[in-house]
Amino acid sequence: MPSSTNEKRRRAVIVGGARTPFVRAFAEYTHMDAIDLGVEAVRGLLSRTGVPWDALDAIIWSGVVLPPLAPNVGREIALDLGLPPSVEAVTVTRACASGLQAITDAVAKIERGEADLIIAGGGDSTSNAALTMPPSFIRKAGPVVMNSKAGFFDYLGLIGKISPRRDLLPRQPRVAERSTGEVMGEAAEKMAQRNGVGRKEQDAFTARSHHRAAAAMAAGRFEEEIVPVTPKGRETVYRDTIVRGDTSEEKLAKLRPVFARDGTLTAGNSSSLTDGAAGVLIASEEKAKALGLTPLAAFKSWAYVGVDPTDQLLMGPALAMPLALERAGMALDQIDVVDMHEAFSAQVLSILKMLASDAFARERLGRQQAVGDIPPEKLNLYGGSVALGHPFAATGARMVLTMAHELANTDAKTALLGICAAGGLGAGAVMEAV
Repeated sequence: MPSSTNEKRRRAVIVGGARTPFVRAFAEYTHMDAIDLGVEAVRGLLSRTGVPWDALDAIIWSGVVLPPLAPNVGREIALDLGLPPSVEAVTVTRACASGLQAITDAVAKIERGEADLIIAGGGDSTSNAALTMPPSFIRKAGPVVMNSKAGFFDYLGLIGKISPRRDLLPRQPRVAERSTGEVMGEAAEKMAQRNGVGRKEQDAFTARSHHRAAAAMAAGRFEEEIVPVTPKGRETVYRDTIVRGDTSEEKLAKLRPVFARDGTLTAGNSSSLTDGAAGVLIASEEKAKALGLTPLAAFKSWAYVGVDPTDQLLMGPALAMPLALERAGMALDQIDVVDMHEAFSAQVLSILKMLASDAFARERLGRQQAVGDIPPEKLNLYGGSVALGHPFAATGARMVLTMAHELANTDAKTALLGICAAGGLGAGAVMEAV
């Protein structure tokens, strides 16, 4: 960053991107892990932008369900694609905000003058989440398995110590808080009750998300983002497969609650376990010009926050979005479009109420007046995660890519992003047209 205010600020710009179609877990991509999906997204990105591979400085990737034997997914993607060995890579994780984290890390790196051209994004294969063994099994087996001198009788003795019931049943993966033991849906259920968000309201929001996503697909809105994927032995996937354009509030109302017996959250108004990957290409303005790349958008600001997981686990965006606006020197009514991650319809509707509340502003933000209302015609124009799916680390990159094209192809000048994340984390960012 320049030390003198008289110097021109070095700016990073988004110049392209690509993502795989998003599909439900244990479906078309069952035999593709996070690295495979990342390779497909990055290969598509490189093909569409046509950048020379030797011009790349780095890959900053992200993941939540990381392969246990190759957790630096970014480096594995570079190696699998045969990129120059000089393209260094790192993999970051911030739960559901991981994709945005990778991108803002890349922007910061370029704007500090440490790089000129970076691929950033993320992806996850929920289908290939590792099944972990009970700690009791690891404590018993570890000393034997890790001992290169262990022989037949050592393993025979180990068998005698192991209980099939207590030691050999894999632990079921759960999207649960380590600090509270609460799964995210349970936390969202409490959030809905606390903020007065009812079932009918949630189902109406869900139907709108699906209808908008379906309309966007029909209009070819995602064609400039999605690259087809052909899993081995399967047919090519060209489109997101979770979107249901024919759903309705009446159909959604028939679904049973899944997180509480008398609750309001269902499989319909919650995001699905999803496989997919997404990435963007970020360059300094000078590098973009030298390579003949057209800038799509840039970042004015971003913010990451933490909240108490025992309070309202998913309220982070209600704090991070105002902070990002403040850092950009803007007010909510100056924003043209808003894109918010839909972990659950109840969560988004709760955040909207918080942003519109004077009481929340006083108690949580130290302000006298509410941040403001977000009208439906500005929010999630092309649907969101409850319709498109949510491959944890890919969602932030998907949102950035969609908003970059929105700012480049329409009259919109600014976009506000908001993402909730496990661990009581939240993220917000302001993007601008260039």
